[in-house]
Amino acid sequence: MANGEQKQFFEGLLIFLLLFIPLSVLLIFQNNTPPQNNGDGNGSEDKDTSAHHWGVDSASYTTEEFFACVKDNYGSPEVWGRYLGEKEGVSSGITKEEIKLFHDNDIKILLIYNHFTDATGKENGIDRAKHAIKLAEELNVPEGVAIFADIEPDYPVDKDFMLGWMEEMEKSKYVPGIYGVFSDEQAIYAAFNEAAEEDEKIKEKVLLWTAFPQEGVSKKENAPNYQAFGPKDAKILGWQYGLDGETCNIDTNLFKKEILEYLW
Repeated sequence: MANGEQKQFFEGLLIFLLLFIPLSVLLIFQNNTPPQNNGDGNGSEDKDTSAHHWGVDSASYTTEEFFACVKDNYGSPEVWGRYLGEKEGVSSGITKEEIKLFHDNDIKILLIYNHFTDATGKENGIDRAKHAIKLAEELNVPEGVAIFADIEPDYPVDKDFMLGWMEEMEKSKYVPGIYGVFSDEQAIYAAFNEAAEEDEKIKEKVLLWTAFPQEGVSKKENAPNYQAFGPKDAKILGWQYGLDGETCNIDTNLFKKEILEYLW
């Protein structure tokens, strides 16, 4: 090879290497970068704390002293979950005085309905929804607010109850929601998926508030990243990550910002 040809060959090789090596490194980096989670349920994690709102729920009447206990020991809630109507030995119903206290402190109210221990049967779901609607109307709860049926882990549950709850709530001015431990090992998880097989719109129409996984009660400033778990493609907007606070009797939660439009 002549000197001129050698020079052209090495110049071409150098240009090739300068282009090929950076491109190869970029492709290797992209192929080894883990996928990003979006916090949309099913165990995904979302580290964007600005997209979530911290809150609590409680079964007892909220006095000024209890309210101060929560703020002083855990932080200022943006959402507070309370129950519709008295359930003797279990929970006190939210009062107009509490409603004023929460609203005066710019706290959104999440409404919970728990007047049942059996979540089976379509007629039962319809009847429970009618009762929840009646209790909400007695408090002048405005249109568009969600009511969450509290299905505890030891309750029998089936798809028919969920479909009945959804259908009757949709006839009202309120929005259907369901609370439960939506672990894939729980009956409520299977029941929801069976309901979705029968009527797929339940994934869009019914809001879910899940108590799985459990991370333990925390202060607002120490809340975990949002990693609510529940049925695939369901509208999971709340995560109760900590149960039974010792200092004040509360549970701690994180909520996606989308839930705010369904709160009071």
